[in-house]
Amino acid sequence: MSTIGNYAEKDIRKANPIFSQIRTTVESAFYGNNMVAVNDIATAYELAKVAPETTVTDLPISHTDELGLPADAVMLVNNHGRVIGRTAAARRRIGDADVDQAKFAGILRDAIFAGTEQQFYKTNVVVGLDEDFMVTAHLAVPEGYENNLLSYMLNFQPLNQTYQARYAQSKPYAEGDIFIYADPNFHHPDFPDGLALFDAQHNVAAILGMRYFGELKKSTLTLAWATAHRHGYVACHGGEKAFHFDDRPDQVFAMFGLSGSGKSTLTHAKHGGRFKTTVLHDDAFVISRENGSSVALEPAYFDKTNDYPSGTDETKYFMTLMNVGVTLNEAGKKVLVTEDLRNGNGRTIKSRYASANRVDKEEAPINAVFWIMKDDSLPPVVRITDPTLAATFGATLATKRSSAENLVGNVDRNALVIEPFADPFRAYPLAEDYADFKSLFADRHVDCYILNTGYYNGKKIPKEVTLGILEDIVNQKINWQDFGPLEHLSYAPFADFPVDFADTNYLAMLKTRLQIRLDWVAKYEANHQQYPLPKEISSSLADLISALE
Repeated sequence: MSTIGNYAEKDIRKANPIFSQIRTTVESAFYGNNMVAVNDIATAYELAKVAPETTVTDLPISHTDELGLPADAVMLVNNHGRVIGRTAAARRRIGDADVDQAKFAGILRDAIFAGTEQQFYKTNVVVGLDEDFMVTAHLAVPEGYENNLLSYMLNFQPLNQTYQARYAQSKPYAEGDIFIYADPNFHHPDFPDGLALFDAQHNVAAILGMRYFGELKKSTLTLAWATAHRHGYVACHGGEKAFHFDDRPDQVFAMFGLSGSGKSTLTHAKHGGRFKTTVLHDDAFVISRENGSSVALEPAYFDKTNDYPSGTDETKYFMTLMNVGVTLNEAGKKVLVTEDLRNGNGRTIKSRYASANRVDKEEAPINAVFWIMKDDSLPPVVRITDPTLAATFGATLATKRSSAENLVGNVDRNALVIEPFADPFRAYPLAEDYADFKSLFADRHVDCYILNTGYYNGKKIPKEVTLGILEDIVNQKINWQDFGPLEHLSYAPFADFPVDFADTNYLAMLKTRLQIRLDWVAKYEANHQQYPLPKEISSSLADLISALE
């Protein structure tokens, strides 16, 4: 089996690296008398359907048989309240210098003791859809959150008969199963916005005081990505697609960007039928550092509903929904108000059948990485030919916040921010991610590009331009030009988006954006002195700035 869920008693020792104080505290809760096991999706669906917080629509779910749902299953809506996004400020990681393990272990014990007054449901799923990488994840949620239980089982892969057999044949790892204990009803005065506590080294987390489903999904992926990273994989929060040809090698593109950056649009684009493509996933996968192959971590998609008006073809693949509206159609049937009218982050668990060209493993090695940014100093596409610079721009990926995040305090959602490798869920030192990605560029000779999907010099870059860029890269049709005096950088010329290095205002803006990256690196290093970044990151940025002076 892939991860370890049962132990020989002789191995149950404090010295066993699988166990820790936080892990043992959380895992023990799963065996209490207040825990009721839910082992199949049909049972979870019936629980969610009759829950008081559910709105039962009149919209049938497609592919119920393949999904393990009742034949008459319909889409269920559950709205969460004021907070409708992830709360990054709530995350605490055991092992960080400012996290007192003894303090948080005490809070956790109190939370679990308080939870014994409630009935909980527990389930398990598989994360990773190929025998090369599969781990078991266990979730516990209290009564009243049946919709989150069902969404979790639909988002990840339940351990049905087929996957039990596959899991038994999967590659073993000396890791314990993942355990996620979630109690939205527990609140602590020191953490008014909730607490997401991670002991990533031991594959365990507690999500307290937060009911948004995205917290459960991303906490599970946080631990799965950390496990993959420890065992020879590059952890990827992004999308991956492959272009297939009869007369030349396949082209495999990985695109990295935050929610709302366009990574899902680019991943799922059909390109007018001009190419034969397959989709691995649009949010979570891992790349083997050994051979460049990739494995998807989830079968389903956690997608924004705003882009899919009610009644359009894409909506027939919705299963559960959250933070969306419901109304009556002309026949008096309960249907969806999908666009962000009720609130800013309507979401759905959308089945894998939304992608007719879906695969769970991409055998062909990755060819190109795209950093998706929203930086108005950059033209629509920039090519990077130096491995250090390629990894540096990934480590200083510049973008803007989206409605998928619950921002705590006075935060400007439109301000340019740095999110390394578009992954706010990292549970190990950033320097290790930098090394992983640099190895793709330096050792596997993967190409690297920046795609600006925001504005350039005040003008919005249409998605049609970006899609055309992908196609031209596949067909090797771009006539790359030097990006001014910046060595190892080149760009594709567009009449609507001219690059003029004789424009002093443009030079000043570009220099400012590079300086923002350099300043961020200095601030990061000051706040993470126990995990320093390679000096080549700041040196390479400083060299670019000097070249503009």
